[in-house]
Amino acid sequence: MRNGFILFDGAMGTMLQARGLKAGAFPETYNLTHPDVVRDVHRAYVEAGSEIITANTFGANPFKMKNVDVEAVIKAGVRLAKEAGAKKVALDVSAHGVLLEPNGTLSFDEAYANYAKILKWGEEAGADLVLIETMSDLLEAKCALLAAKENTSLPVYVTMTYMEDGRTFLGTDPVTATVTLSALHADAVGVNCSLGAADMLPLVESICKYATCPVIVQPNAGLPKVKDGKTYYEDTPDLFAAAMKNIAAAGVTILGGCCGTTPEHIEKLREMLDGMTPTARPLPVYTAATSATKTVFLGDEVKVIGERLNPTGKKKLKAALIEGDIDYILKEAIDQERAGADILDVNVGLPEIDEAKTLERVVKEVQSTVSLPLQLDSSSKEALERACRIYAGKPIINSVNLKKESLDAILPIALKYGATLVGLCLGDTMPKTHEERYAFAEKLVRELTARGIKKSDIIIDCLVLTIATDATQADETALAVKMVTEKLDVRTVLGVSNVSFGMPDRLKINAAFLGKCIQAGLSAPILNPLVEEYAEVLKGKLISLDTSAYFTFDTGGAEGIRGMIFCGVVGGIEDAVREALKTRSPLDIINEEFIPALDEIGVKFEKGEVFLPRLIAAAEVVKKGMDVLKGPEAESGEPDVILATVKGDIHDIGKNIVKMLLQSYGFKVLDLGKDVDEKEVVAAWERTHAPLIGLSALMTTTVPSMKRTIDALHAAGSSAKIAVGGAVLTPEYAREVGADYYGKDARETVKIAEEVIRKAK
Repeated sequence: MRNGFILFDGAMGTMLQARGLKAGAFPETYNLTHPDVVRDVHRAYVEAGSEIITANTFGANPFKMKNVDVEAVIKAGVRLAKEAGAKKVALDVSAHGVLLEPNGTLSFDEAYANYAKILKWGEEAGADLVLIETMSDLLEAKCALLAAKENTSLPVYVTMTYMEDGRTFLGTDPVTATVTLSALHADAVGVNCSLGAADMLPLVESICKYATCPVIVQPNAGLPKVKDGKTYYEDTPDLFAAAMKNIAAAGVTILGGCCGTTPEHIEKLREMLDGMTPTARPLPVYTAATSATKTVFLGDEVKVIGERLNPTGKKKLKAALIEGDIDYILKEAIDQERAGADILDVNVGLPEIDEAKTLERVVKEVQSTVSLPLQLDSSSKEALERACRIYAGKPIINSVNLKKESLDAILPIALKYGATLVGLCLGDTMPKTHEERYAFAEKLVRELTARGIKKSDIIIDCLVLTIATDATQADETALAVKMVTEKLDVRTVLGVSNVSFGMPDRLKINAAFLGKCIQAGLSAPILNPLVEEYAEVLKGKLISLDTSAYFTFDTGGAEGIRGMIFCGVVGGIEDAVREALKTRSPLDIINEEFIPALDEIGVKFEKGEVFLPRLIAAAEVVKKGMDVLKGPEAESGEPDVILATVKGDIHDIGKNIVKMLLQSYGFKVLDLGKDVDEKEVVAAWERTHAPLIGLSALMTTTVPSMKRTIDALHAAGSSAKIAVGGAVLTPEYAREVGADYYGKDARETVKIAEEVIRKAK
């Protein structure tokens, strides 16, 4: 560190483009074909003052680079950075370009194995640290981080990339990413790419507020612009350094540049940092759980943990777990989210099933359907390990107690995955009084912190016993909650309904007990959020919703169809549509059920109330329903829309999502694939005369290819309207390349299609 800061370098792609890199070519292959050029770029950054040089390995990934010796590319990349005089070399690692399950086709284990190879090659080549950057999927970032921690001895920095709405492509916000990645022991967390330094400041301030490790920030040199068919960035070195001064003042100590930044930008940044001292940033203390898109802090307000995904006393859930009926489980999860639950408890412990396999599957499916953080409720070491591993966030583990076998089994998992841990006031004896409960709680906090669990990651369960056998137990538990909250300063949780086992009027008893415990300082009751009696106690926090309409199959399944689409529940949609066809026409079902449901979820998506995975899930349900309505000839006839990722660009995640949603709305789509030459697009239009063409590009280097495609269409006399989209696109870009529409996301593209196709017909 120099003067308390660490300075990274700037962009590699920008520099190589200026030295002859062609649009769509992999910059990483220059490590083998043009090593002198790569070495010279690195040397320019060293001379500008960079202390850490990022190896030219960003896209060096077997999933992206087919028929290329990726190991050779990576090892050459690290070597060239060292030869350029770098003090330290960071192995640059990024996303696979394929969505992980359940949103995509790539399994967690496949992604992990691929990352493990890349990381081992980097360490073998002599990398000093790992930079996992430009990540949009929090689960994939976690996967890469685990692979680095488990397969190398290197420090690991992780940066996410956020859009203008402050969330990643898949809906993760900076607070959630920061809390999750800090808990997973990243050595630095932060943000890169997407935005310029000035626009990035609000994101950085959120990250600095919650990061428990150093913060790294690497912005673009402002927003990209196009002039005379070439891409440039608007922030000069002076503007960049001035904006970065505010970022450094926010508490950031690791700084650098991303797209558009040059050695001149880094030199100005070096000069600015040499005149500053780091801003002291207090270590944040909070008790939290996260999903991929939401953080729940336990503290001032009561947070409700939904109890309905626990088979104890629930015959239907037990049957669903045994039969593998995931749709019933998802319905229970969705109902609780709608009723106001903040966190969902997930327990699948039944002797009739493989708990580890089932918990892993349920967690994977539930986290793709609801946005709430999960509490993993199990005493099985294997089940918790497998569930924590594939969980896209910071879970709560429920629970550990003072027995040695419990501590030895659960603590290593909680530590490794950064989980918040429920400590149950239980040991070799059963506490009866509040003093005995408090004594257990005190021992738990002491034991857990001694073994490395942060005090803020401990929640105490003061143990609820039924008043059927001892009428004092309600008061004793409430008193224990008060003592633990005030004396130990930790959060508390209780399974509310346990108090009334064996009693009549259970709901009234539970509600009264809940009120007593909230007054005592209870942080998070575990209860059924659909129960109206609890809503009053929680002072209106929970609302009573009639969710039955979403899942009843009266009147030909109509109401059920709409609800199943909205909730993303695939199972049963085909039967429901077949039943509806007995009394209604296919067009009626589409117009009265499919389209309104998609519109409803689309509106919530636009408002930021749900995120991309829910939109994908709804589209999948409609696709299944459409198959029943239209049969195998559904895509016959001329297409309404032609889609293509332009020449030189191999990314098609966004295009595939657009295709899925368009088909859900009943549009016929001709998908030309990725890396599509402009001649292919022109030929496709000449064959079909489709009224709308959608072009996608993810990289700034391929935007000129988009313009060439549009120019070729116009030259061929195409009458089609052209919509463009992709991560690097802006409305201004769309105008400059000659497009008719800018599709900022899949939902917007559907609106464009509706407008264009309606006019065409």
